[in-house]
Amino acid sequence: MTALEASPLETVDAAIDAVLAAHDPKTTPDVELRGARFDAGLAWVHHPVGAGGLGLDRSLNGHVERRFREAGAAAQDPTTFFSALAGPTIATHGTPEQHARFLRPMFTGEEKWCQLFSEPGAGSDFAGLACRAVKDGDEWIVNGQKVWNTLAHLADWGMLVTRSNPDLPKHKGMTYFAVDMRSPGVEVRPLRQITGEAEFNEVYLTDARIPDANRIGAEGEGWRVSLTTLMNERTAIGGGGASGGGKPRRGGAANDAVAIWKGLPEDRRSAAQRDELMRLWVRGEVGRLTNVRAAEAARAGNPGPEGSVSKLEFAIFNQALYNFCIDLMGLDGQIGYDYTFRRPTELDATGVNKGIQYAFMRVRANSIEGGTSEVLRNIIGEQVLGLPGEPRVDKELPWAQVPRS
Repeated sequence: MTALEASPLETVDAAIDAVLAAHDPKTTPDVELRGARFDAGLAWVHHPVGAGGLGLDRSLNGHVERRFREAGAAAQDPTTFFSALAGPTIATHGTPEQHARFLRPMFTGEEKWCQLFSEPGAGSDFAGLACRAVKDGDEWIVNGQKVWNTLAHLADWGMLVTRSNPDLPKHKGMTYFAVDMRSPGVEVRPLRQITGEAEFNEVYLTDARIPDANRIGAEGEGWRVSLTTLMNERTAIGGGGASGGGKPRRGGAANDAVAIWKGLPEDRRSAAQRDELMRLWVRGEVGRLTNVRAAEAARAGNPGPEGSVSKLEFAIFNQALYNFCIDLMGLDGQIGYDYTFRRPTELDATGVNKGIQYAFMRVRANSIEGGTSEVLRNIIGEQVLGLPGEPRVDKELPWAQVPRS
């Protein structure tokens, strides 16, 4: 069989075999192995050749990950979660020079990224953002504030969306940049959460200068570029990508409740609790299989609004599950947690690796981060179900004329 006759799966397997033959995962440093994967087009196989991909079907990414894990490769560093957002965005909208500069170190983990989207006055209404970018020769001067920036204190680069033309309608006057988080004028401050951690941050940009070469997409096209980031974010969170773990277990996270149930004495188990446990387990399994089916059906390109469905269910399910876990634990669920202020060095969207009590508090954020559940319901209604959209009286007004509180 010639190379032209090889199927996409055979092409991918041949590339994997070549990388594994030259780089034993058990002895090769992870950065070196991931670099070899990128060079072979095995970072994101649906990306173009030269951008870490082979121009093949997105669903083959799972096959690549499984084969490397089975060969002994380490799981993806959870702090590189945002490469699943920045990577497709730059591959889709960036220049060849940006592909060459950003994608490889992003995939290897040598450069970490964060997301600078939400603002104090522009959360759910992201298009209402006010962070201002003014062109100055070959640079842009940026002033403004971003908030709820996960792991920004660890990031080397940020995905930044700004208001570049306040005289256009709010969806049309936005421009997207890659910003060096260590550059002058960029300040990261911690936001302490209910868990005691400061996983989230607020970022202040004061006369920060960004080269025009770091603009992603055309000037004024920030809304369109940001949709690529947001769709990939919802898919990554809804599909469990934020955990950085391997293949999900049957029943998904509901197995945490099963483990607690098995450890309870017989006199603390009720028929009603058993029924609720089974409902949660089935719900977790339906979610897992739905994500598997969606991954297998996905085609090359960026995900559609259906990713919002998984992300919405992820949030609702996690909160119901860990409420139930705490109920099962009784008074034991009220003790044994350390609220000491700390700056985390990893990302875990449920936090179960840090204990059930931590997870119970951490999943409160699941219905806010990556798009609030209320906004996701609107997206699903309009873009998936085809229902009429909510009235938007400010959609065509210049941003500068839109009333703000």
